[in-house]
Amino acid sequence: MIEVKEISLSDKRGKKKFFKFLIDLYRGNKYASPNFYFDEFAEFDPAVNDAFRFADCRMFLAYKNGKIAGRIAGIWHRGSNEKSGRKELRFTRFDVVDDFEVTKALFAKLFEWAKQLGMTEIIGPMSFSDLNEEGMLIEGFEKEAAYIELYNYPYYAEHMKRLGGYKVVDWTCYEIKVPGEPDMRVRRIAGMLKKRYGFRTVDVARLMKHDKKKLDEYIMKCLDMLDEAYAPLFGTSPLNEKQKRREMATIKQILVPELACVVVDKNDDVVVYGFMMPRISEAMRKGRGHIIPFGLLSFIRAMTHVERADMMSVGVSAKYANTGAVAIVIDECLDGLIKLGVKYLETGPELEENSNIQQLWRSWDPRLVKRRRCWGFKV
Repeated sequence: MIEVKEISLSDKRGKKKFFKFLIDLYRGNKYASPNFYFDEFAEFDPAVNDAFRFADCRMFLAYKNGKIAGRIAGIWHRGSNEKSGRKELRFTRFDVVDDFEVTKALFAKLFEWAKQLGMTEIIGPMSFSDLNEEGMLIEGFEKEAAYIELYNYPYYAEHMKRLGGYKVVDWTCYEIKVPGEPDMRVRRIAGMLKKRYGFRTVDVARLMKHDKKKLDEYIMKCLDMLDEAYAPLFGTSPLNEKQKRREMATIKQILVPELACVVVDKNDDVVVYGFMMPRISEAMRKGRGHIIPFGLLSFIRAMTHVERADMMSVGVSAKYANTGAVAIVIDECLDGLIKLGVKYLETGPELEENSNIQQLWRSWDPRLVKRRRCWGFKV
């Protein structure tokens, strides 16, 4: 017997069960990377996540014979729908045992809600913003997930197909073997651009030690520019001040100066930036969504002995979009990767049609290692 129960956003005990189900489902899986427990609570707390000003959310747990067998959340993102002109309900945090009847029961709740709202389509997995994990893994199940990625078992996609799901968009991830020395062609271009436009790179390491307030200012400028650069892309919506400050706090948790580059112009405005992070997936698995106590040693090692890095985001201001300014970020970050002895860099999920971002890595023979899909369902 399958029973689906709604979890109130104010029900802390119910939400704990909702978040813990993912950790229990992937216990012992060497590829999965749980989210930070406290981040998940914050994401679904209207008092913390300012996205609730323009979005509504409902959370559901499925029980089979009295035991939790699946979970799903629906997001009615009014801000995104206003931007796109569509009538979409998003699904997120979908996880399930390999039982299609459980999947059907969970999605039935979302179809019912979508009809009540007058929505015409359900899409996902997608969360409150493009900064969150998105897309269901359909290729690359044997590859470890980065912290900023979702992992799921192969049967998820089969459930989507049986439910009548269709492709909306795909995201791809590429693996790059870090070269042993700088790329002198990129370095020449970077030097030329600095001289021509008066660009300079921010000393992130110094600011981390001596001027955290100024570092915060630059990170917020980067996030302002991210809004501008990513606005035309699928699924994005503008971020307000409170959302950006939450994202800044996340960036600072895993900020390594050698893996960050911020470039400003003569007016101290951000021109281009790039943030990478050490791979912390093992620490997240050992800590089961927490760093302390069981994930602490793995986390410290991951932050201080970086063998694999993950690209978080790259952004270029519209004013300098066609100048090739991103070459400065590539040059600086490549230096940092080499200095730290990083062997591999993996890009974050990139929209498959976003040729601009994919062109950044073409000189280093990137290898496609993962593909994720946003599924759609007609209501």
